[in-house]
Amino acid sequence: MTVFLLILSVITGVFLGKHFGKKEKLAKNLLILSAGFLITICLNEVFPQVYTSAGSSNLGIFVIAGVLLQMILEVLTKGFEHGHFHHHNEHHILPVALMVGLFIHAFIEGIPLANEEHEMSPYLWGIVFHNLPISFILGAFLFNRKEESKSSSSYPSILIVALFALASPMGMLLGNYFNPDLQPYFLAIVGGIFLHISSVIIFESNKNHNIDWLKIGLVVLGVSLALSMHLFHNHSH
Repeated sequence: MTVFLLILSVITGVFLGKHFGKKEKLAKNLLILSAGFLITICLNEVFPQVYTSAGSSNLGIFVIAGVLLQMILEVLTKGFEHGHFHHHNEHHILPVALMVGLFIHAFIEGIPLANEEHEMSPYLWGIVFHNLPISFILGAFLFNRKEESKSSSSYPSILIVALFALASPMGMLLGNYFNPDLQPYFLAIVGGIFLHISSVIIFESNKNHNIDWLKIGLVVLGVSLALSMHLFHNHSH
């Protein structure tokens, strides 16, 4: 079920991006909603699990490493993960670099799933909610770009989508071969990645620094969804 949800989230996002990708406002709203969800999962699920684990000293270094790693990956993805993509500068994004950056990003996120105690964990749902808007933007970028050049083959685009969809399941597979005691360290790194992405989306300045009530509402909705899942998850213990 975990692998199915991971792949489905990417396919669904790409499908929506292919058909509704020109609606940039929709992509932005999906990102903001997912950011509220993601930062809540990060603070209520990932970090408590990291810092209450045995021998959790110095794990903050790995959180910082996750933040720095994501900053490095964004050199390849050009900020794709938090919506820094506009149709007028598509030529600045090299598909191979984008594919590598997104693959590494998703692969690392999948590693801690191997040692999650509950199959339908909030951490999994955090990745699923995170995948949807990224896949939406990816689908818009890859397939709308192809529409402008009918002679171009769609196979490279399908390959990129397939690799992204399989990245987290492959990370999960590799995670089975790691010592379970390393789980807090991988979670700390992913927590840093989540924290960076969600905070950039949420705290980016609004136009003219005016209050954006829609943005606030979407963040609150994302936070509320994650908190509801958090409470349900606690009751399942």
